[in-house]
Amino acid sequence: MTLEFAAQMVFGALGGLGLFLIGMKQMSEGMQAVAGERLRRMISTVTDNRFIACGVGTSVTALIQSSSVTTVMVVGMVNAGVMTLQQAIGVILGADIGTTITAWLVALKVSEYGLVLIGLSSLFYLFSKTDRVRYTAMMVLGLGFVFFGLQLMKEGFSPLREMEGFVNMLAAFRPDTLWGLLKCIAVGSFVTAVIQSSSATVAITITLAMTGAIDYETAIALVLGENIGTTITAFLASLGASTNAKRAAYAHISIKVLGVLLLLPLFPLYLNVLEVLIPPDAPIAARIAFAHSGFNILIVSVFIWAINPLSKLVTFIAPGARTKEHPHLTYLNTRIYDSPAIGVQQSHSELVRMSAGVREMLDWLGELLANGQVDQTHANRIFKREKLYDRIQKEIVEYIGALMGGNLSHSVSQNVRMQLRIVDEYESISDEVVVILKLLLRLRNDGLHMTDEGKQELLDLHGAISRYIDGINVGVREQNDEILLKAMTQGDEIRRRIKSIRASHLNRLGEQIISPLDSLVFMDVVSAYRRIKDHILNIAEALAGEK
Repeated sequence: MTLEFAAQMVFGALGGLGLFLIGMKQMSEGMQAVAGERLRRMISTVTDNRFIACGVGTSVTALIQSSSVTTVMVVGMVNAGVMTLQQAIGVILGADIGTTITAWLVALKVSEYGLVLIGLSSLFYLFSKTDRVRYTAMMVLGLGFVFFGLQLMKEGFSPLREMEGFVNMLAAFRPDTLWGLLKCIAVGSFVTAVIQSSSATVAITITLAMTGAIDYETAIALVLGENIGTTITAFLASLGASTNAKRAAYAHISIKVLGVLLLLPLFPLYLNVLEVLIPPDAPIAARIAFAHSGFNILIVSVFIWAINPLSKLVTFIAPGARTKEHPHLTYLNTRIYDSPAIGVQQSHSELVRMSAGVREMLDWLGELLANGQVDQTHANRIFKREKLYDRIQKEIVEYIGALMGGNLSHSVSQNVRMQLRIVDEYESISDEVVVILKLLLRLRNDGLHMTDEGKQELLDLHGAISRYIDGINVGVREQNDEILLKAMTQGDEIRRRIKSIRASHLNRLGEQIISPLDSLVFMDVVSAYRRIKDHILNIAEALAGEK
């Protein structure tokens, strides 16, 4: 074989692999942009029901064509505290089934249509002004790259079956013995861990088998290893994350490793069962895709009944930290940025948590106001929470900023901009709570006082503000864009209440019931509550799409 021929073969195979990987990424991003809202609804339906969680994992992965993105997303959601370990294991099991769809795409004899799909979809992608059409074209364009990449890989690998050296090398990796089977599994695992895409390595395996470079048994053994290698992505995503996030990654690894160990002594029997289910005269690509699906359906059938024991196993592998952990959004691996439609759901979940935390700060402030005495221990709790939200605001802004660097549909883009504005308003509310707290501390430290009438007016105002933010928090949680009219009405009522409080207070000042310094502090407290009211109304405007 000449050097020129060898280079042509290698470049063809590598170019085909590159086009395949780019196509998978384009297809995934296009699908996320088109079906982002549907994906977010799917994720929000995850419950403690293992079958629903498994179905969600299967559906999401089948849509975005990437189990790596799904598992990284799951690790991130566990790390953010919006998904339990048991729920995560259910979703991961479903993702293992959903990812096998790619192998069936590869098995279809459609590679010759790759250039046609690229040509037609690129016209719509370049010249369409409608988001939905453009991102649908992007998805089809990615599919065209996948098919064309497969064609190039097939042409690049074809000469290998005629190379005596390559055939002799493969003879050492035939799964005829346990040692040979282990070597095949190790090779499949290593290559997949390097590429970080089981879809790509399964496609390479099927292509090699279609060209006759490897036989059916070797291909099945390689696929088993590739199922283990794909877990590296979730493992990398869990580095530096919370203990529960690590456990989710370890659960993914454990499922695949235990599944392969289960099949090791039964491998010849497994091959015989496959021959019964799909005859040997069927296309070899379809037989390999069937074996890939069969293995993942088998391990899901086993482990879906063992989620709780599996949770205990990974808890033993990754015991909890001695100190309390505080999960933050930025602990998520940056690979989630490849999935903005899913990433925006995570930032929304963090936003909901922030809204509940700010509401809790108001409760603490109300307790201090009602007691009439500011306890330093409780005051420090509010100060600490406000500093925490300064950091969380920075984390969410950085996270959303990174998401905005990807391919976003118009609706998702509007959503993340809305989130940026809302997180700023919530952080501002926490700042105003601290302002009021400092004013109450000033009253205590300077020996100032507040009349019973003035105190009751502030308590009533505080209650109205608390009820106001409760309604807005529900709107944020449910992403309700129709709450603005009600919010404006409530805001007007609070504004009138504030005017009434100021009028009453000025009367007390005129009657010299309070000192000017007492008056100054009281009015500053009322002004801070007015600003909180304004920030709450701004959140309602953001939900409604107002600028």
